[in-house]
Amino acid sequence: MSGTTTAAVGLRRRAAGAGAGANRWVVLVVLCVSLLLVAVDATVLHVAVPAVTEDLRPGAIELLWIVDTYPLVCASLLILFGTLGDKVGRRRILLLGYALFGVASALAAFAGSAEVLIMARALLGVGGAMIMPATLSILRQVFPDRRERALAIGIWSAVAAVGAAVGPLLGGFLLEHFWWGSVFLVNIPLMLVSLPVGRLLLPESRGTGEGPWDVVGALMAAAGLFALVLGVKRLGGAEFGPFTVVPLLVGAVLMALFVRRQRRREHPLVDLGMFARPAFSTSVGCIVLAMLALVGLELIAAQYLQLVLGLSPLETGLRLLPLTFAAMAAGLAGARLLRGFGPRRMVCGGFLLTALAVLLLTAMGKADNAGLLLSGFVLLGFGLETTLFAAYESMLSEAPPERAGGAAAIGETSYQLGAGIGIALLGSVMNAAYTPGLSSVPGVPASASAAAGHSLGEAYEVAGQLGGPTGAALRRAARESFVHGLHVTLLVSAGLLLLGAVMALRLPRVMQCESVAVELPAPREVSPTHAPPVTVR
Repeated sequence: MSGTTTAAVGLRRRAAGAGAGANRWVVLVVLCVSLLLVAVDATVLHVAVPAVTEDLRPGAIELLWIVDTYPLVCASLLILFGTLGDKVGRRRILLLGYALFGVASALAAFAGSAEVLIMARALLGVGGAMIMPATLSILRQVFPDRRERALAIGIWSAVAAVGAAVGPLLGGFLLEHFWWGSVFLVNIPLMLVSLPVGRLLLPESRGTGEGPWDVVGALMAAAGLFALVLGVKRLGGAEFGPFTVVPLLVGAVLMALFVRRQRRREHPLVDLGMFARPAFSTSVGCIVLAMLALVGLELIAAQYLQLVLGLSPLETGLRLLPLTFAAMAAGLAGARLLRGFGPRRMVCGGFLLTALAVLLLTAMGKADNAGLLLSGFVLLGFGLETTLFAAYESMLSEAPPERAGGAAAIGETSYQLGAGIGIALLGSVMNAAYTPGLSSVPGVPASASAAAGHSLGEAYEVAGQLGGPTGAALRRAARESFVHGLHVTLLVSAGLLLLGAVMALRLPRVMQCESVAVELPAPREVSPTHAPPVTVR
C-alpha cells in the first residue's frame, strides 16, 4: 500500500472513530461559531454598563461583580471542565455548555436586579468554561495531521479576534435600538441552532479513561484559580489591602497542594509531565508573557484615545479596528508562516515585531497622529497574533491526544492569568509614573492633587470642580503625566516582549509533522471473513 493511501486510510479511520466520518472542516465551522459566541460575550457587556447602572442601580461592589464575574468564574473552571471532557466526552461537555449558556443568557437578559444579573453572569462563566477547552480539544482530535491542524488553529484564532472586536460594536448597535438585555438575548437563537447541529455533526472523543476522575483535585484547582484570579484582578484595580493579599496567598497555597497531589496520583487530573517537554512549557510561558506584556496596554490605549485625544467611544473602537484586522490576517496566514519559519523563529519573530510596534507607539504625544497609531496598531495586532498562534499550536501538538482537554484548559488558563497579571503589573507601572507629576501643580490643594492622582478621568473631574486657571493647569499637568506614564509603560512592555523572544529560543526550529498511518497485519494472519481491526498510530 502506498504512503498516500495509508495516510488516507488513517485519516478515515480516525474520523470514523471520532465522529462517524464527520467532515472535519464542517466541524471546524461549528467550533468557530461556539468560540465566537464566548468571545463576543466576554466584551459585549462593556458598552452596556451605563445602561445597566441606570436601570438596576447596583452599588459599586455589585457593579464590579457584574463586570468581573464572567471572566472570573470562566478562568477558574477551565481545568475542571477541560479534564472532565477528557474523561466523559468532550462533545458532551460542549453541548452541556451550549445549553447552560443559552439558559444563562435568557436569565441575564431579563434580570430584574443586580443580584440576579450577577448569578446569570456566573452561569455564563460556567458555560464558557465548558465550551472553550472543548473546542480546542475536539479540534486537536479531528485534525490529526499537524499541517491541517495549524490551518484550523489559525482560523480558530482569527475568529477569536473577530469576536473580541465585534462584542463592543454589536453591543453599541443593540443599545441604540433595544434595551440593555438584548446584548444577552442575541445568544439564545444561536445556541438553539448550535445544540442540534453540534449533536449531529460534532464527533465524540475522550481520553484513555484510565483511573477515576480526581474530583478533589478538580475542586482544589477551581478554588485555587478563583482565588488567584480574584487577587490579581484586585491588584489591577490598585487594591492592596487584606482582601487582595489573602486571596493571592490562599490561591497560591491551593495550587501548590494541587500540583503536589497530581504528582502523587497514579492517574493525575493534569499530566504535569507535559511541562517536562520544552516545547510545551515554553509555549505556555510565551502565552503568559505575551498577554502579560500587552493586555494592560489595551486599557491604557483606550484611555489615551478618549481622554487625551478626545475621541468618542465609537471613534476609539474604529481606531482599534486595524489591530483586529491585522490579528485576523496573522491567524489566517499562520499555518503557512509556521511551515516556512518553524515554531522558534515564528514565536521569536512575533515577539520582536510586537516589541517594535510598542517602541514605535512611544512616539505618541498629546496631539493626534493617525498615521503613527495606524502603523503601530497594525504591527501590534499582527505580531501578537503571530506569537499566540504559534505558541498555541506548539502547545497542542506537543500534548498527547488523550490529554487534549487538559492541555487546552492549561493554555486558556495561562491566557487568562497572563491577562490579569498584565493589567495589575502595567497598571501599577502606569500609576507609579503618572501620580508624581500631579503632586506639585501650582495652586492645587494637596487633597485635590491626591484625588487627581488616582486616574486621568478623576483628574479631569477635579479640574472641572476647581475651574479657572488652576483647573486648566491641573488638566494640562494630568495629560502630560498620563502621556509620560504611557511612555514608561510601553518601555516596560517592550522589555517583557524581548524577554519572551529570548524564551522562545527553546522552541523547536522546525515544524515536526507526525505521520498519520495505519498498521496492517501480514496477509497470512488475516482471515478473509474475520479481519482484525486496524490499529491507528
